Amino acid sequence: MMTVNVIVRMTALVTVLLSFAAYGGGRAFAFPGGDAPGELMFGGLPRTYQVYVPAGLDHPAGLVVNLHGAGMTGSEQAALTNYNAVADQYGFVMAYPDGIDFSWADGRGASVPDRQGVDDVGFLVAVVDRLSRDYGIPPGRVFATGMSAGAFMATRLACERADLISAIAPVAGSLGASFPCAPSRSVSVLEVHGTADPVVPFDGGTMLGRGGYSDIVAPPAMAQRWRELDRCPAPVEDAPVGAVHRLTATGCADGTEVVFLQVDGGGHTWPADASQASAQFFAAHGR
Repeated sequence: MMTVNVIVRMTALVTVLLSFAAYGGGRAFAFPGGDAPGELMFGGLPRTYQVYVPAGLDHPAGLVVNLHGAGMTGSEQAALTNYNAVADQYGFVMAYPDGIDFSWADGRGASVPDRQGVDDVGFLVAVVDRLSRDYGIPPGRVFATGMSAGAFMATRLACERADLISAIAPVAGSLGASFPCAPSRSVSVLEVHGTADPVVPFDGGTMLGRGGYSDIVAPPAMAQRWRELDRCPAPVEDAPVGAVHRLTATGCADGTEVVFLQVDGGGHTWPADASQASAQFFAAHGR
């Protein structure tokens, strides 16, 4: 004969199983909200990141990987962009990874991790895989953004892992001039750049970053490259809104879109509305 304790335990187990079934095999409860540190071993090194989950979230709308600029950390990128606020609005899980030597192997060859051959693409994919499992991120709902070196890294990530990344929003960054970009499928892109950026020149050429000199694609030319890669029709320029000119190419392959936001007189900064604009873009461009 079963004891009362055994019956209680079995009843609790049945309740848990039914709650899973009610969600179609997934979680039927909200994830603990707030910030949490994360760590994983990759390439023989302990790699760290910060995760943010909106309070009460039970069905994430996607995962946004937000990459810091050179000399920064993931936590500082979270503070700079205030992205958690728009994550609350759109239901995104946020990841703020930390680069080695406060930088990324973004393909320009100038940073310490680039020179050391660090596989940052592999690290970011490992973070995405872990968080997708932990939080039930829907397929086709992984996005990347970043500032400066983080923008270069987000672009490299899309070039190499378009199977995983549906859309990117690089801010104040581009791509190394000699770095090949041949994505396996189309990627939606929202690119933001100021015409007076003193670090990542609007006209491309040589730039001096934290790791040294590198040659880069001009941001407008990078947007054109994405339009070609995504097989877009000719872009349309909207009427300027203040200092912002918006050049939009819609009807690209697989329903993708390429948008270039030119900020007249804008410097090497994260514009105040870049988080809201990119989150809105991501929400509309999953697969």
